[in-house]
Amino acid sequence: MFRRQELVRFQHCDPAGIVFYPRYVEMIDATVEDWFAELVDISFADIHCKMNSAVPVASLSIDFHSPSRLGEVLHLDLAVSRLGNSSAKLLSTASPGDNLRFESKLTLVHINTEDYKSRPWPDDIRNAIVSFSPSLMHSSDMVS
Repeated sequence: MFRRQELVRFQHCDPAGIVFYPRYVEMIDATVEDWFAELVDISFADIHCKMNSAVPVASLSIDFHSPSRLGEVLHLDLAVSRLGNSSAKLLSTASPGDNLRFESKLTLVHINTEDYKSRPWPDDIRNAIVSFSPSLMHSSDMVS
């Protein structure tokens, strides 16, 4: 499990003083980007600029459980549930402790930015993801 912290700032909140739901998507994205940089050991800058690749989100679902408020520190956790030929299914949750705020499921697809078609994960990235989650079930590509 990968974990990062996020302070709920004024910029995240709506006039009611709770996190405006699209800001959670930004937090999830930042968690994915940090996970790639810290545990997969490749930055988004390298993926996008040096490899001519990208890892866009092909699907995203979020279940909201309770609101987060200005000044709270959220723990954003990320785990890989499945690794395909060119995709990965991730699970992400946020909580300031034991009180779950949201849980999300997202699918990333590794693509070539020249033709925007999926392509297999490079071996170094695949191996790093498997090392992060050794119990992954390998499967055929989940997203075309």
